Amino acid sequence: MSERLDQLSRAGVSIWLDDLSRTRLESGDLSRLIDHSAVTGVTTNPTIFAAAISAGNDYDSAIAELGRQGADVDAAIEALTTADVAEAARLLRPVYDDTDGDDGRVSIEVAPPLAHDAEGTVESAKALWQSVGEPNAMIKIPATEAGLRAISDTIAAGISVNVTLVFSLTRYRHVVEAFVQGLEKARAAGHDLSTIRSVASVFVSRVDSEVDARLDALDSPAAADLKGRAGIANCVLAHEIHSQLFTSERFRVLELAGAKPQRLLWASTGVKNPDYPDTMYVTGLVSPDTVNTMPEPTLEAFADHGEVSGQITAEDYRAADEVFDSLARLGIDYAEVMTVLEEQGLQKFDVSWTELQDTVRTALDRS
Repeated sequence: MSERLDQLSRAGVSIWLDDLSRTRLESGDLSRLIDHSAVTGVTTNPTIFAAAISAGNDYDSAIAELGRQGADVDAAIEALTTADVAEAARLLRPVYDDTDGDDGRVSIEVAPPLAHDAEGTVESAKALWQSVGEPNAMIKIPATEAGLRAISDTIAAGISVNVTLVFSLTRYRHVVEAFVQGLEKARAAGHDLSTIRSVASVFVSRVDSEVDARLDALDSPAAADLKGRAGIANCVLAHEIHSQLFTSERFRVLELAGAKPQRLLWASTGVKNPDYPDTMYVTGLVSPDTVNTMPEPTLEAFADHGEVSGQITAEDYRAADEVFDSLARLGIDYAEVMTVLEEQGLQKFDVSWTELQDTVRTALDRS
């Protein structure tokens, strides 16, 4: 195992791979990453599956069989993706057992068109949970207004949830509230709270991309000094909120009943600006009991030259506050930036979902 990845793991950061494909499963590549690169979980999304299914012929025989069975496009997508997630979950089951359910998790997302449909999302989450059929699965639900209601109801049903597309700090507070409400309802319904896990996926690089573009438009030295700082600062302030909300008396009652805190997960950690260090969204976000989900290039970069130079502290909270105070003085509206990012995130997943449908539809027509 890479000493650098091992050091990151020993600092309390769970390393999850932001990718999955049948090729990874059948070639043994995922097993290798679990055994030798400290990977303890996997996240997926429509973009990942669209790329995987369109990349080669690994899915051809499965799609042909689904075509013979008369499956429509959406049913075929669910069958293909849940099969991959179930297989990955089985590979990660020893990690799940060894970590008492904290890690060894594999996430699968509800269909993007459901982003503003709370009831449809809950129905889909239950169906995906049943289809995967592994206790270490997680259902990804976007943190839209409707998604918040769905998160609470899905947790209440005893299903583990990966809350995705979290950008603003206000929305993150609402995510925690939905999680806690869900646990309270789950407890009232008689579910074993110790089996329910959740992560809140706070996106990092996309925040810098949006804020940096606005800073570039200002074309001033003060603006240039703030480039590449908003993404990590936003996560650091989410970390502060986490430290406050999960030490409350309200959550303590749930903890005594077996509940575990929802963990922060740093998402979108691949660096998009080539001028920035390629491991900055890992090195800058080290903290115990967090998750960093990385695309493979970021994982490889950290294994090669990443550094664990420190952990998030109270001093970092104050520095992060100053970053956003400085951005506000330059006229950059935090709330508006976060609204744009959520809209963009949903649009990107919609596009990927359409591409995935078109890819599978073409393959079914050929079968």
